Amino acid sequence: MKQLIISAAVCLASLSPLTQASEFPVTVDSCGRSITFDKAPQRAVIHDQNMAQMAFALELQDNLAGLTGITGWYKMTPEFEHQKGEIPELAPKHPTTENVISVNPDLFFAGWNYGMRTDGDLTPESLKSFGIPVLELTESCVHLTQSGPDASMNLLYNDVLRLGTVFGVREKAEALVSDWKGRLAKVTEQIQDKPKLKVFLYDSGEDKIFTSGRFGMPTALIRAAGGNNVMDHIDTSWGKVGIEAVAEAEPDFFILVDYQQGGWKASWEFIKNHPVLSQLDAVKNDRFLPLQYGEITPGPLNIQAVEKLASKMYLSGL
Repeated sequence: MKQLIISAAVCLASLSPLTQASEFPVTVDSCGRSITFDKAPQRAVIHDQNMAQMAFALELQDNLAGLTGITGWYKMTPEFEHQKGEIPELAPKHPTTENVISVNPDLFFAGWNYGMRTDGDLTPESLKSFGIPVLELTESCVHLTQSGPDASMNLLYNDVLRLGTVFGVREKAEALVSDWKGRLAKVTEQIQDKPKLKVFLYDSGEDKIFTSGRFGMPTALIRAAGGNNVMDHIDTSWGKVGIEAVAEAEPDFFILVDYQQGGWKASWEFIKNHPVLSQLDAVKNDRFLPLQYGEITPGPLNIQAVEKLASKMYLSGL
């Protein structure tokens, strides 16, 4: 018995901070609302690929009862499918209140224009009547406030730390964020003497182009990679601009959003054949990079997106 007690004591002493559970209750902010959790959610529903990837990075699959808004929009990568496992998808695109409550969840993690709309029926208020708390993606809060600071990497860091706090794995979240910051510090060191290139993100559209403004995650990614988003003067996270505005900005480099693992080819074909956009030097010289949806919206893939963008723009030549 004495030996068992000693062995147990040694095991406890050897536990790293990463294996120690956070204490409850915990209170976190969500778009200005304070939410308190007495215990970690066990049946959470998460909307969209990027937010699901945050949960996967924290290994929270056993705490998830369902996902929404995945297959109706994107072609899943083999890695995402593996991480998703047997977690059911409750709605391929826009979830309804009925979709969410069907699995009796204890948390809904979504955002404004990421599963919820300010003029829609599925909101924190509507789910409150069912006793379901809603955690909102920070980048999306601008749709409520219409203002705020420019996008930064803190949109990712703080949401992952918040998720870690809610699920009792704050220490694991802190370790992840520390690693990410270290990787981006290496990028900064590599490009510190390079000129800032002007970058435009093309999501979709023809007469009007859907892109990202100063509150959107791409602005943070482009800055972290050493460039400037040519639309970072627009007070929006995601919105539309005219062709003329893109031409006048004369971007040095394009980012193409790839929803379908190769769908970017049609986007570049449109740009290459457009009578105005085709005249830009960046287009003539094929200066572009396709990035997955999960890479340009707040999520763990943001880090590799910055590394790829910096490499393509500065380290491998244009």
